[in-house]
Amino acid sequence: MTLVQQGSSAEFHANLFLEPHRTTPPRKTTAMLRRTASAASMTTVTTPSMALLRLFSPTIRSETLPWTARGCLAQTQQQIAHFSSTEQRQKRNKGGVKKDPRIVQIRYHLQHPLTPRPLRFSRTRALRHWTIHRAWQRYQTALRENRQLELERQYNSMNAACEALRLIDNHGLTADERSTLGVGGESKEMGRLYRIAMMKNKVWDGVPIEYARIQTETPPRDGWNHGWTR
Repeated sequence: MTLVQQGSSAEFHANLFLEPHRTTPPRKTTAMLRRTASAASMTTVTTPSMALLRLFSPTIRSETLPWTARGCLAQTQQQIAHFSSTEQRQKRNKGGVKKDPRIVQIRYHLQHPLTPRPLRFSRTRALRHWTIHRAWQRYQTALRENRQLELERQYNSMNAACEALRLIDNHGLTADERSTLGVGGESKEMGRLYRIAMMKNKVWDGVPIEYARIQTETPPRDGWNHGWTR
């Protein structure tokens, strides 16, 4: 018995239950059953395509997309652990060790040096850059030379002052000036101020003039006091 015949018999028995006084099915019911059977015989069942199944079926549709981190990981490398920086043992015929893109990015941002990449200039721009750089170097050289000459001048002045103190007495007269003025011979007061200056009493109790600041754990803003001021 086909599905159409089963449906017609079920409808026939339903009609008999609703109308028990009838012993035969009505004419309208018979005509309707005939039309249904003919339509069922003419209709062909079409199966859906695989594209529609992939589009609407959650079981066939892939769970990972290629543009996600999980999809990229599935395309590049199948890892046993969720995250590991240890290189996995691979066969030699697979083209070398495959790297995890996440580990590559992390190592790049953690180990990338702070030194910028070398500049690549054109001929004109390189010449302009070289000219400015050489001018700056010449300026720095001139500053260093002037600073060195100033330090040399200060040293020569201190040397001359110490030599003058060594040759004078407590009255400020040298040996030649004393002989010219007819003052007595050399005494113990000769070079007294020079000896006092070289003794440097109580110098180390305060801050040395070379530092011009209190000793601290951090360096000063200016490394050297070129003005010799406290």
